[in-house]
Amino acid sequence: MKNIMSFLLVVLFVSFLNAQTETVKKAHSFVGAATCGMCHKSEKAGKQLDIWSKSKHAQAYKTLQTKEADAVAKEKGFETPAAKTEACLKCHAVGYNLDAALLGAKFKVEDGVQCESCHGAGSDYKDMKVMKNRDDAVSKGLVMPGDIEKFCITCHNSESPSFKGFNYTEMWSKINHSIPEIK
Repeated sequence: MKNIMSFLLVVLFVSFLNAQTETVKKAHSFVGAATCGMCHKSEKAGKQLDIWSKSKHAQAYKTLQTKEADAVAKEKGFETPAAKTEACLKCHAVGYNLDAALLGAKFKVEDGVQCESCHGAGSDYKDMKVMKNRDDAVSKGLVMPGDIEKFCITCHNSESPSFKGFNYTEMWSKINHSIPEIK
């Protein structure tokens, strides 16, 4: 009887592990700005990669690697450096807290606030065929925030120790990366 119980426990545990593996496989994974940028760099596409790479969003993680950021983290009571502090990372990076199985080969957390920070993990919508059909892309994980200002304020708010107000119109004009209308 003891052997049967042990066997059943092993079977249940293996089933649990398989279910967890399937959950990870079904989740959308992050491909990184370099992958997104392959299609989003041309003038026709709106030069989104260029706009992002020149923005403060592309530098967001790097700001956490400074002595100043570490001092702020310490002042706020955190024992870890800013670049390892969840409260800082939640707005300065994406993918920092995910299983490695959900991060593609080209994904780098060091890219900071990148495409997938706002538009969701791109593994299942990155293909051109999918991206040509917005509904299909959305069904495969593409996020298109409806109220962009409200979305931006999830990070740009008084919870940030360096917050000095947020002028959405001014800031959006610096990173607006809409796809140009085809004429």
